[in-house]
Amino acid sequence: MSHCLVTGGAGFIGSHLAHALVEQGWTVRILDNLSTGHEYNMAAFRERVEFVEGSITDAGTARRCCEGVDVVFHEAALASVPRSVADPYESNRHNVDGTLTMLIAARDAGVKRFVYAASSSAYGDNPELPKTEDMRYAPMSPYAVNKYVGELYLSVFDQLYDLSCVGVRYFNVFGPRQDPQSQYAAVIPLFITKALAGEAPVINGDGSFSRDFTFIDNVVHANICAAKADHPGGRTVNVACGDRVSLNELYDLIQKHAGTDIPAVYGPVRAGDVPHSQADISLAKTVIGYEPIVDFATGLERTVAWYKQSQPA
Repeated sequence: MSHCLVTGGAGFIGSHLAHALVEQGWTVRILDNLSTGHEYNMAAFRERVEFVEGSITDAGTARRCCEGVDVVFHEAALASVPRSVADPYESNRHNVDGTLTMLIAARDAGVKRFVYAASSSAYGDNPELPKTEDMRYAPMSPYAVNKYVGELYLSVFDQLYDLSCVGVRYFNVFGPRQDPQSQYAAVIPLFITKALAGEAPVINGDGSFSRDFTFIDNVVHANICAAKADHPGGRTVNVACGDRVSLNELYDLIQKHAGTDIPAVYGPVRAGDVPHSQADISLAKTVIGYEPIVDFATGLERTVAWYKQSQPA
């Protein structure tokens, strides 16, 4: 399988994945409406891919983009828990309707494998750690509901149609090129850019909340493993490092790499946030052959270094 479509390929995760696929010799088509993605994310490989500007919610565009494709990597989403709390309708339209539109298009085009970017937010406030794929789901936000519904559709399409599906459930992905400017920015790029600018970040809560932060190279590796795996059977597997770091520990490490000493400011807990998240990745090892290839500390050091180099002179 060498011809693929990457939805959301101008975004943070999608662009890293598309670049890796190009380097491995895949023929890559990208579909992105550039609402949250950016053309500059594709600068290193733009001339080596086919880029289609359009939406996953448009059935005609989805059909055209799936033609002649072996694998669909469905990375496109209207991400962010706070965004979904503010506008649940738009979150559902992109994340549920858009996913269903892509699944139908892939089925009708004879795509062999559909790889879906799922989210650890589906586990919600279930306190059990580490998170295993067979545990009770307790979504706490519209975004979490959206991404879990996508998993259900994935399983059903795998059972009913001749479309092999697999979900890769991300845990707090970070790395170079992640956008710190959005009001819905992820915590790591936000903390890094604040530290490098000599400003104090706001930590929601007391800093004890913890996450299984996952460097982007691990996510790219997991997607490619999922594309090549034998008979994943519509299952969704955790993709992370199998460890967790508190927000206070995270900020201390960022300051160490950034060479700063700025006390954080603490604010209220955000609506929809879960206290702790940590993955059990044993099923991913079994189903798609995934193992993390970059540990958290190494990934964070590389990420801070990238943001340092990217600062205006």
